[in-house]
Amino acid sequence: MSNAPLMPKATAVWLVENTSLTFEQIANFCKLHPLEVKGIADGEVAAGIKGHDPITSGQLTREEIAAAEADENRLLQLAVSKVRLPEPSRKRGARYTPLSRRQDRPNAILWLVRNHPELKDAQIMRLAGTTKTTLQAVRDRTHWNSAALTPIDPVSLGLCSQMDLDLEVNRAAKDRPPVEEDRSQTLVPSEVTTRQAPEQPTTEAGVFGVSNVEKAGPETNINVDSVFAKLNDLKLKE
Repeated sequence: MSNAPLMPKATAVWLVENTSLTFEQIANFCKLHPLEVKGIADGEVAAGIKGHDPITSGQLTREEIAAAEADENRLLQLAVSKVRLPEPSRKRGARYTPLSRRQDRPNAILWLVRNHPELKDAQIMRLAGTTKTTLQAVRDRTHWNSAALTPIDPVSLGLCSQMDLDLEVNRAAKDRPPVEEDRSQTLVPSEVTTRQAPEQPTTEAGVFGVSNVEKAGPETNINVDSVFAKLNDLKLKE
């Protein structure tokens, strides 16, 4: 109930016994029906309930009660506590798995192990709602029902949501070290393979633009006189 005092029936019992407030005022403050408050006054309702003092608990002040007693049309106002208590932190417990789905846990574990080997054991245990012993038995193929296990998506089994699965997969991908690409088998672009080699210029001195004399180099010396002498000898013999 919104804006209702703690232990409304016990508070109503105390107000009936210790104040002269009307039934409507008490019923409005305690969020009860006026006939129920009248039954409390007659002893027909809330028999055996000990009255709770709203003044000591800080829910009402004496001035507020006195002002309401003086005016029948005045409604009691719940006192605002000056002390603000921090909201208790809710710890996320283990996800509840229905009995009809618990037998499908090994199938979900097998699916996660095969399709997402990058997941850690703790992540698989969270997604499938299983234990370390069952996970290890499925991974090592030592589970009692290993021969009949079939990999099934845990999302389709209702063991986890698609958002939870994507979150764990992305988290595992961030923790995985980067893999260097093997470029030894990279194909050469077509522009390189189809490009024609430039033609080499040819000259009278040689195919590659270098004369035979240049190939010989400066160390090669030709004796012109001996060449002509040999030619003359050949003519005389003829």
